[in-house]
Amino acid sequence: MDHAAAMRRAYDLINAGDLDGFAELLSDDFVEHEAAPGLEPTKEGVLQFFTMYRAGFPDLRFEPEQFFVDGDRVAVYFRVTGTHSGEFMGIPPTGKSMDVHGVDIVRFGDDGVGREHWGVFDTMGMMQQLGVAPS
Repeated sequence: MDHAAAMRRAYDLINAGDLDGFAELLSDDFVEHEAAPGLEPTKEGVLQFFTMYRAGFPDLRFEPEQFFVDGDRVAVYFRVTGTHSGEFMGIPPTGKSMDVHGVDIVRFGDDGVGREHWGVFDTMGMMQQLGVAPS
């Protein structure tokens, strides 16, 4: 299986706002290890997470920059951009843009769908760029 291609497809689906298509790439027993306040560490929680981000940043765009494949795991260094034009985490739209980086690590099953995710994202940098956290 080409797990890097599966990751690229996941980003493409999120970028297109096709969260139903994205959901097909996650197992029903998916485990999320990157904590998000108020969301369950499950497939449903991940879909709620991206629904929230797409509402706050309708032009949200993930650009994978580097892929590292090791057996059933893929690590991706990515850039994410978007304009804060909708409410996000209780923050009214600022009209400001964000441009930050992060890392996703996904473990795939033999069926080619994601089973687990670990991630790191520059949330502070994003909040600073939006003007809601001090620089």
